[in-house]
Amino acid sequence: MNNLPRKQVFLLLAVIAFWGCTSNETATKSPIQATGYPRHVELTWPAQEGADKYEIWVSSGDNNFSKRATIRDTLYMDFVNDLGNNLELNYRITSVEPTGETREIGSTKVLTKDLTDEQLIDMVQYYTFRYFWEGAEPNSGMARERIHIDGNYPQNDESVVTTGGTGFGIYGLLAGIDRGWITREEGADRFEKMVNFLAEADRFHGVWPHWLQGETGKVKAFSKKDDGGDLVESAFLMQGLLAVREYYKNGSEKEKTIAQKIDQLWKEMEWDWYTQGGQDVLYWHWSPNYAWDMNFPLEGYNECLITYILAAASPTHSVPASVYHKGWARSGDINTDVEAFGYKLTLKHNGAEKMGGPLFWAHYSYHGLNPKGLEDRYANYWQENKNHTLINRAWCIENKDGYKGYGEDLWGLTASYSVNGYAGHRPGRDLGVITPTAALSSMPYTPQESLKVLKNLYFNYGEKVFGRYGFYDALSPEADYYPERYLAIDQGPIVAMIENHRSGLGWKLFMGAPEIQDGLKKLEFSVNP
Repeated sequence: MNNLPRKQVFLLLAVIAFWGCTSNETATKSPIQATGYPRHVELTWPAQEGADKYEIWVSSGDNNFSKRATIRDTLYMDFVNDLGNNLELNYRITSVEPTGETREIGSTKVLTKDLTDEQLIDMVQYYTFRYFWEGAEPNSGMARERIHIDGNYPQNDESVVTTGGTGFGIYGLLAGIDRGWITREEGADRFEKMVNFLAEADRFHGVWPHWLQGETGKVKAFSKKDDGGDLVESAFLMQGLLAVREYYKNGSEKEKTIAQKIDQLWKEMEWDWYTQGGQDVLYWHWSPNYAWDMNFPLEGYNECLITYILAAASPTHSVPASVYHKGWARSGDINTDVEAFGYKLTLKHNGAEKMGGPLFWAHYSYHGLNPKGLEDRYANYWQENKNHTLINRAWCIENKDGYKGYGEDLWGLTASYSVNGYAGHRPGRDLGVITPTAALSSMPYTPQESLKVLKNLYFNYGEKVFGRYGFYDALSPEADYYPERYLAIDQGPIVAMIENHRSGLGWKLFMGAPEIQDGLKKLEFSVNP
């Protein structure tokens, strides 16, 4: 990841052309590519043979250059809050050899400028998209489970890919094609690699595991007994793949082939197997070594609704409607009548009945499944998700524990890295850690409230929270905790749900699949977006 991929030059030039933030005359003459944003400048340059590190120098319109950084990467994001706003800056970059000898690589001029709200959202979405485009595991094309900017991978899992996180990221890649960040052909190449990998990777009754070794396609155990099929993560993956199928099914011959391969993978998923022989509930895991030992039935309400929708919709291994109504909906016991901060919840959020679970429950099943107008005998899912989000926000604003930074422009509790490991943050289990994906992925439900968080994070926290793949996973002003780490399952919802807010692309594609419409009817959903 230390060397800038060639494809990124195209992406940066596209952004430059759109915003006009860079001097085109300078950019064509210099090996340095520079893009100016409101509060930072991104610089990239080709790796230099023999270089041990690089020095970045800047001047504000004169020849008085000061050193900004010494790094080993070939991408540098210079947050220029200390220099002012709407700047004209000159950059010079030199390589430093192990002997200490320096060589100037080149210089360039760049402007920083204010952006509209839409352009700012576009910037964040684009940066987050790069996690799944540039940061992907190269052999499989799949999303890495995690990316640590410092390169410290405690489990040596840099090449481990996530099935669910890839499914989320697929919506980001489709958005990237639609928005011109990559070409349609580049997107097809990536999806072809991904689908071919998945066809050969370990599957268990057609269902993939939570993690795969990206270099081999072999299962990587998520825990001791979780070394087989993971129905929920595979549902997240297939939710994304079906959107690709719909995107490509009437395209070129290559694109049609990708769509056909996805259709085959879809038909090979044995949803009915995961009822343990016909019980009225789906089970999360099956292992070739431990069989059903984990014994985790999928009972609502949490993030798993999409699993039942797909299981009902399967053209080859579907489950009857009773599995949904008796299993997921607990024969009606899924319902409740709870109110917090003036907002009602009609579904019992497992283990968090009073104020709702972590906010990823309002995101994971809804990258393709459109909650607008989605209703069954148990809930109106748009209203449920919106109220869930507003309760989460209100808890942070009330801030009864007095955590530093919390407020209308810093809220959002969900599962993420935490000060002491990993935690499922939510009202009632608040550890003083804000996770950017919580508010940003809620943009369809709370557009203005989410935008306030985006602006606060970018303009006021800057380089502490924003890097090459967008906002880092978590932060705690209270604990002065700003880890430079990313997780696919948190980055994916940001780019997917922002795109649904902006264009509804993911919702249109997934809901356009005829089996999905049939499955929803089978479960007695009404759909009136």
